[in-house]
Amino acid sequence: MNLNPFWSMSANMSRKQRPDGEEQSGQGEQRASPARLPFGKKQLPPIPKNAAPMTKPASMGTPAQSANGTHASYGPFYLEYSLLAEFTLVIKQKLPGIYVQPSYKSALMWFGVIFIRHGLYQDGVFKFTVYIPDNYPDGECPKLVFDIPVFHPLVDPVSGELDVRRAFTKWRRNHNHIWQVLMYARTIFYKINTTEPLNPEAAVLYEKDVQLFKSKVVDSVKLCNSHLFDQPKMDDPYAISFSPWNPAVHEEAKERMFTYKRRPEDPHKATQVSGLSWVKPGSTQPFSKDDGPPQS
Repeated sequence: MNLNPFWSMSANMSRKQRPDGEEQSGQGEQRASPARLPFGKKQLPPIPKNAAPMTKPASMGTPAQSANGTHASYGPFYLEYSLLAEFTLVIKQKLPGIYVQPSYKSALMWFGVIFIRHGLYQDGVFKFTVYIPDNYPDGECPKLVFDIPVFHPLVDPVSGELDVRRAFTKWRRNHNHIWQVLMYARTIFYKINTTEPLNPEAAVLYEKDVQLFKSKVVDSVKLCNSHLFDQPKMDDPYAISFSPWNPAVHEEAKERMFTYKRRPEDPHKATQVSGLSWVKPGSTQPFSKDDGPPQS
């Protein structure tokens, strides 16, 4: 059986460090030692105290090791898998009015847009970028920055960054997800929170002069919508961009969407089965079989 080099080294070092008296009293040790295990079952020597496994020296380009060691051992592969799983969760959640697209140049940067359909920020279309730490999911929570700062108590009026840490004080692995950050970014436009604001002016106006607050919100929405057709700030083919209505380009796509929406749905089409299926629709019984007559 080939042992790990670390275990082999530990065994050899323990033999070399024995005093000479112990080497010559081998028969006495055999009598006092525990009985040998049956043939074919070998036992590894115990781990020496304060010993650490041998590792290769890290190269200059190797990323730093995270707290649990995951990022140093197979970080690039685990990071890629984590981001792919996160994007899959975003798709499955079907977040209303939110669209995101990972960057072509870096999977640690996602482009997104939020459509607000009612409330104080009605008709607002706010583009943003999500920045994910390179030691995700073991680091801090992702950052969300609006392309144009929105007039809101929780949005920095200069940088446009949303106060995400308010909702995620400590990013917990396998518990917090990026789709939750996106939902939080949508929620702030419907439920205004003024405690510890990043924009004190917006917080004070919301508390003491709601009409003036509404007026500034309307101006902020108009400003963001006026720059909707601007070219993306980053030269990335996957950056979200909008173009004015062009019938020659968009009319066909519009008709397809409306035609599909108006198409009558057959209630029996989805439940039509024949033979064996994994799970019968409407039940939890696996490998169910249709009780009706076989179809010709």
